[in-house]
Amino acid sequence: MKENRVVITGIGAVTPNALGAKEFNNALQQGKSGIQYWEELTRLNFRCQIGGVPPLTDEYIDSLLPEYFSKKITNKAIIYSCLSGIEAWLDAGFGMGSDTRDPESGIVFGAGDLGFDSLRNSQEYYSYYVDRGEPRKLGSRTISEAMNSGAAAYLNNLLGLGNRVISNSSACTTGSESIFLGYEHLKAGKAKRMICGSTEGDGRYIWGAFDAMRVLCADSNENPAIGSRPMSDTSSGFVPGGGSGALVLETLDSALERGVKIYAEILGGELNSGGQRNGGSLTAPNSEAVVECIEHAVEQAKISPSEIDLISGHLTSTKGDPIEIENWSKALGLSGDDFPLVNSVKSMIGHCIGGVGSIELVACLLQMENEFIHPSLNTQSIHPEILKLIPNKKIPQKSIKKEVKTVIKANFGFGDLNCCLVLRKWEA
Repeated sequence: MKENRVVITGIGAVTPNALGAKEFNNALQQGKSGIQYWEELTRLNFRCQIGGVPPLTDEYIDSLLPEYFSKKITNKAIIYSCLSGIEAWLDAGFGMGSDTRDPESGIVFGAGDLGFDSLRNSQEYYSYYVDRGEPRKLGSRTISEAMNSGAAAYLNNLLGLGNRVISNSSACTTGSESIFLGYEHLKAGKAKRMICGSTEGDGRYIWGAFDAMRVLCADSNENPAIGSRPMSDTSSGFVPGGGSGALVLETLDSALERGVKIYAEILGGELNSGGQRNGGSLTAPNSEAVVECIEHAVEQAKISPSEIDLISGHLTSTKGDPIEIENWSKALGLSGDDFPLVNSVKSMIGHCIGGVGSIELVACLLQMENEFIHPSLNTQSIHPEILKLIPNKKIPQKSIKKEVKTVIKANFGFGDLNCCLVLRKWEA
């Protein structure tokens, strides 16, 4: 059976340092941080009082979505997903407002936890009526905004897509996993187009448990922009964030038939688990499985590791960063001057949990299209264990102009979950 080639024809983003892919491109090139101090977190006695929150306005919401989104929808993760998804759909050359169901197009759109963002606004309201024996007084959107499939469902309400419409949830792997799932579906010939992406809300209810785990940065409350320091020897925990990224995946035949712009082709990928064995756990990866995931993705892509121009790392600004670089080096069989350039979007936007993988993939495509590699902020002092494997120059501290043809992207999530994708810039 013929396997379809799969390409990317549309992108959209809502991030802590930008609204929309064009603005995100500028922010990446400028090395602009979207991390800010939040007084509310101080009042609530959080150790980490900084975070990345998209600078959303009602005007921006109304420019892409029906008016009721800014007036009635309280779940920011759903708003983020619809904004990035619609932007990507329009970027791919499609329109909105059709009354006809499209059976050739579908959605895979995930979230780390959509319910927390909704409960932030409705928990007291919800328990008040339920405990009083008056459940009928609950609002009609309570469930639709809290269910994890809400990201895909609300987006599809705007588009009417009739193929597979699903939501995935795999912690920090959610975003890249959504792309992989859409890629497999298209490769197997089960659809022509898929909107794939992920989203995460932000604020005290989502970030509180991470603060309790003491995994967040607590030493930069007075200087938020230096809080996220991936690969640094002073990394002290990740900075939480929110946002969404979306990609329109399409079979190559469909894209060529429509005559649309193609950003890149997905050459291959892999999705696996470390089984929470051999050092892996609910919160830590099994390095053996990480290496295997990367190796298999490269094999599926049918490329040599030496062809890779850029590694878009997971790199969270935690003690796991040196281990991640070691895993990349083992998997690719490269070190020293042979190692590809590597960067981390999280240095600018923080860790957007379930939303981050798709945001980072949008960043990969923007770097390919505009021939640059964005900096990793706050990397003036690289961790010595990393420097044993690769030289300082492999981690750009400033944006550099460079043709980027082949990118490898990976994310690693709680539950010992791994996903890796290989992209190649489209050249007609």
